[in-house]
Amino acid sequence: MKLVNNIYNVIINNIKCFTMYIKVLEYCCMSKRGEAMEQTMINFRIDRELKESMEKVCKEMGMSMTTAFTIFAKKVSREGRIPFEVSADPFYSEENINELKRRIALIESNKAKLTPHELIEE
Repeated sequence: MKLVNNIYNVIINNIKCFTMYIKVLEYCCMSKRGEAMEQTMINFRIDRELKESMEKVCKEMGMSMTTAFTIFAKKVSREGRIPFEVSADPFYSEENINELKRRIALIESNKAKLTPHELIEE
């Protein structure tokens, strides 16, 4: 009997999750007045491997990439911001790139003093 109750609870929880998921999808496709919104096409380029990875993740969550991007667009529109932190990698800063170019020039002109060191492992 305990096994039957556990199976029943799992089924009920899955139904609740699925119902919530359907409500999210419906919300993403409706206007503020509850009407179906006119659809438009957006085209942009993305790295092939990144696209395939995102498609796999979306599929595992039971949604399409279109649904994922629609959810993202709704959140951006509603909050007026990117819904996660976006920051630049300091490695690619102009200052660091200039320093790397300077060091490369020193190495290529044989003016750099290169000294061996032990490998640092973390």
